[in-house]
Amino acid sequence: MKDSFKDLTFEELLTKREELRQKYRDLRFNMVVGHVDNPLEKRNLRRKITRLNTMIYNHPEVLQHPGAAAEEPAAQAQE
Repeated sequence: MKDSFKDLTFEELLTKREELRQKYRDLRFNMVVGHVDNPLEKRNLRRKITRLNTMIYNHPEVLQHPGAAAEEPAAQAQE
């Protein structure tokens, strides 16, 4: 089975997404600068991040507070 994120809490999902985003950034940098052992890892990381984004968007905490979901992307755009 693919990475199971179903048992994570909302905060853990957000933390895991940030960890994967950082790992993805590092991998992209390493692909440009030097050697990468597994070039398919970039695609796998991108898909994991997308899976997490879907789970975060559909999480009950976000569904209960629809305004919170709209505020989150605006905060990310500032980064």
